[in-house]
Amino acid sequence: QIRELDSILAELKGLKRGRLNIAVVSTANYFAPQLLAEFCSQYPEIKVSLNVGNRESVLKQLHDNEIDLAILGRPPKGIEVEAHPFMENRIVIIAAGNSPYASESAIPPTRFQDETFIMREQGSGTRIATEEFFAAHHVRIKTGMEMSTNESVKQAVQAGMGLGVLSLDTVMLEVETGRLVVLDVQGFPIIRHWYIVHRESKRLSGVAAAFKKFLISK
Repeated sequence: QIRELDSILAELKGLKRGRLNIAVVSTANYFAPQLLAEFCSQYPEIKVSLNVGNRESVLKQLHDNEIDLAILGRPPKGIEVEAHPFMENRIVIIAAGNSPYASESAIPPTRFQDETFIMREQGSGTRIATEEFFAAHHVRIKTGMEMSTNESVKQAVQAGMGLGVLSLDTVMLEVETGRLVVLDVQGFPIIRHWYIVHRESKRLSGVAAAFKKFLISK
């Protein structure tokens, strides 16, 4: 009740003050801080709490009503939410910079039959998209290792332990420096969207409503 009163007072002060509690999946952490910095430059006295975790932990915070907003790669099922897309999420196949696949173009998905992939954990949005894609093309891939973070996936792929599938947002630096390469595969990139999500029944504070509007209007 005290927090809600603070939010109402912040609204009356024209968003000069207030607090935003937001949780993002780990992949979104590659761009969320920049968006928050841009938003906070307009409202410098606003306080922000940014929680970064895997999809399961973010969904738990959303379910338990511990946060104002969440950024997810796909809206959850089983929770009544409002979800609005605000930015493209391009999912790509990556390989080590010296991979023989690097020089090929328009690689058919069937070339990856029984190929070893370094995968994110079960339930990850990226993993779900990957498994759906290859299942639709009747291609069986092998999970060489299962990683809980994007950084671990990138390190394993750089070491030549297998291919990986990640959001393009997470690999830009490694691609620019030649440590990783984005493969030219038919059907890729998989185009998804990032969503700003909140509980359907939640009364958003002025700060949270303003940040939601800020993202959707970009």
